[in-house]
Amino acid sequence: MEKRERSPWVVLSVLLVGFFMTLLDTTIVNIAIPDMVTGLHASLDQVLWFVNAYVLMFAALQLLSGRLGDRLGSRTMFITGLIVFTVASAACGLADTAAQMIVTRTVQGIGAAVMMPQTLALISMVFPPEKRGAAFGVWSSVAGLAIIAGPTLGGLLVSSVGWRWIFFINVPLGIGAAVAALLVVPNVNTGRRPRLDVPGVLLSTVGLFLVIFGLIEGQRFKWGTVFPGTAFSFVTIPLILVAGVVVFVAFLVLQGRRQERDPLLPFQLFRNRAFSIPVTLSSVVLFASVGLFLPLTIYLQSILGLSAIVAGLVLVPPSVITLFLSPFAGKLVARFGGRAVLCTFLLFYGGGMALAGLMAQPHANPWVLLPGMILFGIGMGVVFPTINTLAMRDVPQQLAGAASGVLATTRQIGTVLGAAVTGALLQSRLAVEVTDQAAQRLGDVPPEARTGFQNSIATAVDRGLDVGAGQSGGIAAPGGLSDQATRATARVTQEVFGAGFTTAATWALVLTGLVQVVGALLALGLPGRAKATARQPVDAPAPAVATGERQS
Repeated sequence: MEKRERSPWVVLSVLLVGFFMTLLDTTIVNIAIPDMVTGLHASLDQVLWFVNAYVLMFAALQLLSGRLGDRLGSRTMFITGLIVFTVASAACGLADTAAQMIVTRTVQGIGAAVMMPQTLALISMVFPPEKRGAAFGVWSSVAGLAIIAGPTLGGLLVSSVGWRWIFFINVPLGIGAAVAALLVVPNVNTGRRPRLDVPGVLLSTVGLFLVIFGLIEGQRFKWGTVFPGTAFSFVTIPLILVAGVVVFVAFLVLQGRRQERDPLLPFQLFRNRAFSIPVTLSSVVLFASVGLFLPLTIYLQSILGLSAIVAGLVLVPPSVITLFLSPFAGKLVARFGGRAVLCTFLLFYGGGMALAGLMAQPHANPWVLLPGMILFGIGMGVVFPTINTLAMRDVPQQLAGAASGVLATTRQIGTVLGAAVTGALLQSRLAVEVTDQAAQRLGDVPPEARTGFQNSIATAVDRGLDVGAGQSGGIAAPGGLSDQATRATARVTQEVFGAGFTTAATWALVLTGLVQVVGALLALGLPGRAKATARQPVDAPAPAVATGERQS
């Protein structure tokens, strides 16, 4: 059959619709949680799983789905994931109970995991090497747009037509994208169908599931037992994490023994520094992204008292800068080489985080964060697309799915690890800082309230300060006081929590920013400009044939 040429940019536009929806649904639900709690009569544990069920499936299955793209075809997998995601979105909108919502969000996460790696693989297949930098730049721009759109679009939908429409909006988008994908996305045939590594599938999925579950749920269970007071009280978060690591090590040992028999994880990918270093950096930069947005979101709302919409506007500049800057990252790489670009802009990225942390004060104008936000956005706008471009550029066609699955998986691990580490660091530093601040401000508390104030601080610190409970951190007010003493104590409590959290957030932001210095040092290991700009595949790729038909 005659080969039908299609503009790769048209193909990209279709892929980006699916990609946008997968990222949108990682953030859009957060803004709707209060209404979902009321509408579904959900408990706190159930509410947490409205978010975590999606994230867990999304992260744990991308390695598998990437390799399935190599076996069944990235086009086929993309369309399949898109259909599953769209149907699950409709089911989420129709859910009547919290249990139904958790199940449908799980299925939605599976659809997203199937779809996501295929976007990277297909971009590397349909674009020639000299245009991939711009294509991955647009891909990264859409990621920035999804970060902006999630809370904003979610707030508009919830306030105007109800929370169910944060899911229903995916239905027309998904149907349109599926039809367009059938019409314009080419089927790229690499000439062979790798066998499915079933033992590898089981071990990798279980290992990733356990590790990601432990990281997501660790803070909630205070890194202790998951089933207190039951026969399974021995099951702790550290035990789950260790079990996950052991299973994944067993997976790697198995993969080492079957590298000649279509492994799920081809080790030959990692022989090329131009792949292995960017893949590692993808975890580092996603770790830092969460390390910025998590403490600053809490700081803006719980300390400065801003509404969700206003806080979102303060955090918009990095995403806007990324939206406009990312498409030009490829030209920077072509001119200066990936090593020089990443080393430089990782320092922008981390420096912006540290500057934002140093500028944060309990009573500051939120716009004092703007210089740090701009610096961070400049770094993000160049670093993200550069990592994607370098990682996928030299990958042979028959391994594009596996490579994109590895890259997508490490991104998600960096995200959940960033949330876990940042959350733990915030809580530990917050306990220390609030205790110190309370001791320093004890003289400002009315004498009759001091004992109760100290007891309330100690109880809150021991229980775990609630950073989402307004401007007092969930510290209970002492009882039996006059109105004047109550107001004075509440004011001091608010100031203690505000100063304590701001200092803790500064620690988190500065330390996370310093991690990017390690990333910049790691980037020094990349090939120099001459090697980075030449096409040097890991192994000679099998000839790829683009057709307009589905793979048989």
